[in-house]
Amino acid sequence: QVQLVESGGGMVQAGGSLRLSCAASGIIFSRAYTGWYRQGPGKKRELVAMIYAYGTTNYADSVKGRFTISRDNARSTVYLQMNGLKPEDTAVYYCNVGSQLQGTYWGQGTQVTVSS
Repeated sequence: QVQLVESGGGMVQAGGSLRLSCAASGIIFSRAYTGWYRQGPGKKRELVAMIYAYGTTNYADSVKGRFTISRDNARSTVYLQMNGLKPEDTAVYYCNVGSQLQGTYWGQGTQVTVSS
């Protein structure tokens, strides 16, 4: 059974920083793609950043230069370092982990609120 446990959300002022973590279990993490999505109020869920098994990364244009995704295969954890936060970054952030073999899985979501 695959489980994803997210942590690190919260409230911060514009310009501040937060780091999200997502710890996975029950999946071959070293072979999985891992990423973060977000869903703001009244908006569709959108990709924020992905990091693949061999380290390739992909970012939404809106977060390039401010957010950094990383992973620790030994800890089966993916991180999202968010710097220079803006009010428009306010959303529920979801961890996504998966592979062709085991399917795709979602975390429970963690709220990030950025005040102006």
